[in-house]
Amino acid sequence: MAKRAPDGSGSISKRSDDLWQGKVSIGIDPGTGKPKYKYFSNKEQKIVREWVRQTAAAVDKGTYSEPSKMTVGQWLDIWTAEYLGGVKYGTQKTYKAQVTNHIKPAFKVVKLQQLKPHQIQKFYNALQRDNGLSAKTVRNVHGVLTKALSTAHKLGYIQQNPCDMVTTPRIEKYQFHTLNDEQVKDFVQASTADGSVYAALYKVLVFTGMRIGEGSGLTWDCVNFGTGTITIEKQLQRRPERDGGFVLAPLKNDRPRTIKPPRFVMDTLRERHAAQMRERLKAGSAWTGWKDTKEQATALVFTNLLGAELYPRTIAKHHKIILQKIGVDDLTVHDLRHTYATLALQNGIDVKTVSQTLGHATAAFTLDIYAAVTERMYQESADKMQGYIDSFTAKSA
Repeated sequence: MAKRAPDGSGSISKRSDDLWQGKVSIGIDPGTGKPKYKYFSNKEQKIVREWVRQTAAAVDKGTYSEPSKMTVGQWLDIWTAEYLGGVKYGTQKTYKAQVTNHIKPAFKVVKLQQLKPHQIQKFYNALQRDNGLSAKTVRNVHGVLTKALSTAHKLGYIQQNPCDMVTTPRIEKYQFHTLNDEQVKDFVQASTADGSVYAALYKVLVFTGMRIGEGSGLTWDCVNFGTGTITIEKQLQRRPERDGGFVLAPLKNDRPRTIKPPRFVMDTLRERHAAQMRERLKAGSAWTGWKDTKEQATALVFTNLLGAELYPRTIAKHHKIILQKIGVDDLTVHDLRHTYATLALQNGIDVKTVSQTLGHATAAFTLDIYAAVTERMYQESADKMQGYIDSFTAKSA
């Protein structure tokens, strides 16, 4: 017996061959005046149910196009509008930008069912050769197109995903920059002398490895002076005003972590707490950060002189000013994260602890990024062991 779809449009039934079948009315046949139906079958009921829901929604909005006639451009419009609901804001924004800037202009009028692997391969090659895009950017474009066509394949619009049969360019390992030991000392001294909220943020970043969004989104309820720990559970994002402006969003990998930084970091945060109290008193009625002690408990740690969020561009600009004072160029705020990781590994902190502090998924991922550092550590370890062996073999000689 056919079952009505959950939203009341279309129907789902199980066929004699044990496949689930979905049926949706897609309009009226102008020749016969009778309703036209579209059918879809799959062994999984939930896939058929989703197809029925999405197809019915597209028909209601007037965006539905039969798969045999649908162009890649039309499908991309449907995919970005209907299938990115569960994707994070930043990721969704990136996907839509790749579609608008690269994918849709190349394949807008190509029939979805006629898109071939060699066309995609030629497209990727041209992006790198003619447009000067990096291998990483081309692979990002590939990832978005693959996801879009994978959904089309699951819904039965195409027989297979042509992206599965192309070759993507090899990515050269990212070369990051870090401060060396002397530069770190100079950086801390210059930041201390600066005394601004930006300088306090940099000192926290360089000795915790937090991402800039995690640091600027740190709130006082996540700082535990009693245990000397910091919980990193969100990040500050600046979005267009129409999308909410500044918002506290989930972490990049949705994995909150609690770290125990050096005492220097906690002392810096204590100083920051006192400074913020003075800033509030000085600002008076112009203060926007928090109104009472209860609000202060969950307020941002790093705010401007009026208690508002710090702009990423201003954070980067002030960072450059401090670097210029110590004679360092070409070092981004994010490179402070790499500096922390390098310092930690060089000073004997085990890879697993460094990985957990950074919020990486695995220690293997950390090892891959900082391979050059760990190789030096392994050599130093071997040299130390050899020195130990030499110490007692010399005595026995």
